[in-house]
Amino acid sequence: MEPLFFVMAIMGCGDGSANCAEARVEPVRYATIQQCQAAMPAALQRNTDIDYPVISAACRSNRPQLVQLDTAHRRS
Repeated sequence: MEPLFFVMAIMGCGDGSANCAEARVEPVRYATIQQCQAAMPAALQRNTDIDYPVISAACRSNRPQLVQLDTAHRRS
């Protein structure tokens, strides 16, 4: 299995941070979510050229997330 790491997605958003879309992904890989979050201010400064009223960033893992479904209330 591939080692766990985090990447930072730069998001472009409409006014009021609504309707966000991924504009790009920073090329740096972070070993922890804390390292990724600490790097956000500098990454946002580097990405001010995105043509959206608001930009934001989100750290995400390179591994897919597992989702547990509640099947107790499932209808046949």
